[in-house]
Amino acid sequence: MDRLTRRDMMKTSAGVVAGLAAASILPTELSAAVHTPRRGKVAARLRFGVIGINHAHINSQVDATVRGGGELVSFFAKEPDLRAAFSKRYPAAKVAKDEREILEDNSLQLVVSAAIPVERAPLGIRVMQHGKDYMSDKPGITRLDQLAEVRRVQAATKRIYSIMYSERFEVGAAVKAGELVKAGAIGKVIQTVGLGPHRINPPDRPEWFWDTANYGGILADIASHQFDQFLYFTGSTTGEVVASQVRNVNHPEHPNFEDFGEVMLRGNGGSGYIRVDWFTPKGLPVWGDGRLTILGTEGYIELRKYVDIGGANPGGENLFLVDQKGVSRIDCKNVEKPYGRQLIDDILNRTETAMTQQHCFLATELALRAQEQAKRLPA
Repeated sequence: MDRLTRRDMMKTSAGVVAGLAAASILPTELSAAVHTPRRGKVAARLRFGVIGINHAHINSQVDATVRGGGELVSFFAKEPDLRAAFSKRYPAAKVAKDEREILEDNSLQLVVSAAIPVERAPLGIRVMQHGKDYMSDKPGITRLDQLAEVRRVQAATKRIYSIMYSERFEVGAAVKAGELVKAGAIGKVIQTVGLGPHRINPPDRPEWFWDTANYGGILADIASHQFDQFLYFTGSTTGEVVASQVRNVNHPEHPNFEDFGEVMLRGNGGSGYIRVDWFTPKGLPVWGDGRLTILGTEGYIELRKYVDIGGANPGGENLFLVDQKGVSRIDCKNVEKPYGRQLIDDILNRTETAMTQQHCFLATELALRAQEQAKRLPA
């Protein structure tokens, strides 16, 4: 971590911050919040299977679970091309002949899925009814009627229904921001501003991608990350959508698609603004310049998650802390991402350390309500 002057902040050379002081510049209570990454191979603590691999997020879901102590035993995918690619990446995993083979395998405690979004909630219900816990890619639920049924079955079975919000769980800068906020680095949080731009690259998108009936809409889908972060960083346990709107600006050939959305919301811990879109230009070296600003009474934190355009460190995993003492940049590349480990702990101990069930469902509900009441603007 580096302390930056105003002049430093305006330079773009990668060597600008070399040699600056490390974590000792932070107050003691904040320095103590720094994680030491877990090293080495983790012994398997549970066995899990995969059903549905329609989004590449399945790789980070599996990898996080393996890091946490999970053993991938088997998987099922209907699509031959996806099945072949997944087998090549995870050759030790058995190819199941159908989903029932995984659901009825009593040695498996967890099922992980990145199926087509509209199929994820019905699958999760079947998983819980078979006595297993479930981790879905986002969006884990695409309609309010699905949410009601998922809540009912989860309450009846007491199984875990977890949605992997990778923009928080799999981003070291977001993990570090949580530690700093908890340690009081910026005082009381007032507001979050979450930006989620994405690159679309139409030739790479399957046909289901272009219809909101399959993915819920841009606010239900992409913005689910930002709703999760809003609740987490403001500490809100209730929330409401103040206003929301969506557009399809660039894709008239796909009338049921949305490429822009924004939301204002408030909770009992603060307020929030969200903007998501599919307009990342080809010139950006990553798929999106995802950012989060957390405003507090004593300072603010900005996350430049995947790229720092024009910055001294152009790569990702950057956290900027601005407080009463100055400006600090924290390189978060080596911060431990504990979600997989915590989720396995929760499965084994029946606890809620990775994410509470209430939080999981509330983040989803806010995203779905924002989508349902969104004003659709003309192109």
